[in-house]
Amino acid sequence: MLSLDFRAKSPLSVLCIGAHSDDIEIGLGGTLLKWRTERDLSVHAVVLSAVGERATEAEASLRALLGDSLSTLDLQTFRETYFPYLPELKDYVQTLGKGLSPDLIFTHYRNDRHQDHRMVSDLTWNAFRNQSVLEYEIPKLDGDLGQPNVFVPLSEKVLTAKLEHLETHFASQQAKPWYDRETFLGLARLRGVECAGQYAEAFYGRKLMLG
Repeated sequence: MLSLDFRAKSPLSVLCIGAHSDDIEIGLGGTLLKWRTERDLSVHAVVLSAVGERATEAEASLRALLGDSLSTLDLQTFRETYFPYLPELKDYVQTLGKGLSPDLIFTHYRNDRHQDHRMVSDLTWNAFRNQSVLEYEIPKLDGDLGQPNVFVPLSEKVLTAKLEHLETHFASQQAKPWYDRETFLGLARLRGVECAGQYAEAFYGRKLMLG
């Protein structure tokens, strides 16, 4: 269930769930940077597969991205690419659902072709049935981008800060053929066009409540 009016919420409580160490920053790094400057924000960040160098990157990145807006950082060590086969992962997300009641949740896109991302999306909806949920997108080789219906316009300054953040904090990912400034800039420009702006991050709101 998605409610679009958070004006009375202070601080705005946000739960961000990422399967891997850079997912949150790729999917909504610009949104979080923008919101930090606009309102009182309290973020509970969860990374489900953060091991070794990737754990170090995740912690440094999220602390730098969110600053005082980061209320809790939860780094887990579930086996990457095996999420659909890990019953203990479902137990963990169910525990999150019982312990947290955020104003807004960000999770992975349901139709993402990465098996870990799809599983996280499904488990989020199973655990949080009465909260507002937005699904973010990750560009990759699979060509699985869809038609999002919720947009957060970004200024050039905010987008540049996001791009520089990804370059600075995720050295382990720079060798991937799709992981570069042009990819993220191009997607942001396309989503900006779709919402009649310059740049944007886009999300999928499956359920919409009109108050």
